[in-house]
Amino acid sequence: MKANPRFYAGLDMGSVSIKAVIVNDGQMVASGLIPSGGQYKAAAARLMEEVLAKAAVALEDLSGLVVTGLGAQSAPFEAPQVSDISCQARGCHVLFPSARTIIDIGGQFTKAARITPQASIADFLMSEKCATGSGRFLQVIARILHMPIEAIGPLSLQAQSPVEFSTNCAVFAESETISRLAEGAQPADILAGVHRAMAAKVKMLVKRVKLEAEVVLTGGGGEDAGLVQAVGQALGLKIRVPETPRLTAAFGAACLAAEPTVKR
Repeated sequence: MKANPRFYAGLDMGSVSIKAVIVNDGQMVASGLIPSGGQYKAAAARLMEEVLAKAAVALEDLSGLVVTGLGAQSAPFEAPQVSDISCQARGCHVLFPSARTIIDIGGQFTKAARITPQASIADFLMSEKCATGSGRFLQVIARILHMPIEAIGPLSLQAQSPVEFSTNCAVFAESETISRLAEGAQPADILAGVHRAMAAKVKMLVKRVKLEAEVVLTGGGGEDAGLVQAVGQALGLKIRVPETPRLTAAFGAACLAAEPTVKR
């Protein structure tokens, strides 16, 4: 079958979930996301099959595919591999041409990057291996509060007296959360305090890459309205968030797949 020169795919094999996007003429036409479950290769193959079916395109009809993410080397397809931050940069640039700083809050790490008007990486840093600087911290707090992760953002916005955490360590913050609950602190106030603690970490990271507006927040953290607000307040800037913040790297990978400079 003759290849369609307009269809390109991006596959982001992250630590927590796998994302896939197909673009046609630079527009996202199909996408999907599933938990990796530690089975990167099998999950990626299943997801790509589902997304290709949505787009009514066969794998052999793709004119290009780029793979990114922590598990990229386990990809079930032969394809160029590009760093996730480069894919984030490309995706954010396409969605927000004025973007100059990217904050990616993922399940394991938070990354900050300053990019050029051409979407090249000018500077880049990743948080230390501590849950306080990633979505893992929110998962821990959600478990303590017995609520789904999706409920954290909206509830935190109802806070009246946000709790001030006395530690930057996730392990001690977990104990502190339990103590504050025992003292009668409201879940909304605890969550707002958690968001402030995370935002402080993000601010430190972003300052080191020399913050420059416009700022875009991607990853699972972009789906938490309370965290987005806290980061914006900490930085004193309006934060832009993609419509599907967890798919930005996969979208960027698909956009890069369409570029002739990507090694086939």
